[in-house]
Amino acid sequence: TETRAADSEATEPSETRRTPQAGPGRLRRSFDRNWYAWAMVLPTVVVLGVLVLYPLGQGIYQSLTNLTEANQQEIICTKTLGGGETCEENPRKFEFVGLQNYVDVLTGERGKFWLWFTNTVVWTTACVFFHYTIGLGLAVLLHREFRGRSLYRVLLIVPWAVPAFVSAFAWRFMFNQNFGLINAALGKIGIDPVAWTDHRWTSLFTAIVANVWMGVPFMMVAILGGLQSINNDLYEAAAMDGASPWQRFRHITLPGLRPVSSTVILLGTIWTFNMFPIIFFVTGGEPAGQTEILVTGAFRAAFEGLRNYSLAATYGVLILSMLVVYASVYRRLLRRQGEVF
Repeated sequence: TETRAADSEATEPSETRRTPQAGPGRLRRSFDRNWYAWAMVLPTVVVLGVLVLYPLGQGIYQSLTNLTEANQQEIICTKTLGGGETCEENPRKFEFVGLQNYVDVLTGERGKFWLWFTNTVVWTTACVFFHYTIGLGLAVLLHREFRGRSLYRVLLIVPWAVPAFVSAFAWRFMFNQNFGLINAALGKIGIDPVAWTDHRWTSLFTAIVANVWMGVPFMMVAILGGLQSINNDLYEAAAMDGASPWQRFRHITLPGLRPVSSTVILLGTIWTFNMFPIIFFVTGGEPAGQTEILVTGAFRAAFEGLRNYSLAATYGVLILSMLVVYASVYRRLLRRQGEVF
């Protein structure tokens, strides 16, 4: 009987067979099972959508137009002598221009993109390098047992607690050619005062020094936390095997800090790439805009002179694109090395 049933089922037309009904999608099943979690996340998603996603979409759209302060209104109204207003359509209202802004920026016809891009790369690379190396050295020192360690920890965190614009003004005063403390100290040892902001690289150097002073405490605290998570038994075993301090640092400390280091370097790069107040307040772009970086260039395009909102939005989209590409490549390199990120 089982054989006959199998034969009859095999000879049954395919049209009469019942096809299994497709179940609900993964998103629907997740919602049915974890609806309370979705309800808790919904307010955050709405806030992010309003504060982040909508402005981002608006900025991308504006970068595809020729929007400026002069043509942002479609209808313009002027007052008459009688006290009334006459309104008419603005013949110069902004238009959709596609990728023309990007072509103009990348070819150098509008702004100084490649100069500012070079400054941004030099600025970011130098700052992150010194942030990490100095922070690593201080963290290793503070990880040791010595008298007054807690006091030194507090004092080294102070630069991080000072508002950025206050630190920027302080460093600008210290690098002042006529009244600055730096030139006063140089004069004591017989060196003539230096016009720090009169040359591109010396001016950029002042901004890097100020930003390194501000950013080292964060790196130090993060790396110090990573050092405290490394098992001391590894150091004791290495010392018993005759490993030198440098060998213990190279083969135990650095590999143990790799998860923390990868995260703080990524965050430090993104923050420094977009660090606005130091460049704006310390150098002011001097001399003649040669120390501007991309974020300060976007600010000046949007808020100085004839405000060119489309140009500023173009710079913003380019900055976001570069950081997304960098983060993606960085993450892929970490995954190849076996890091989970």
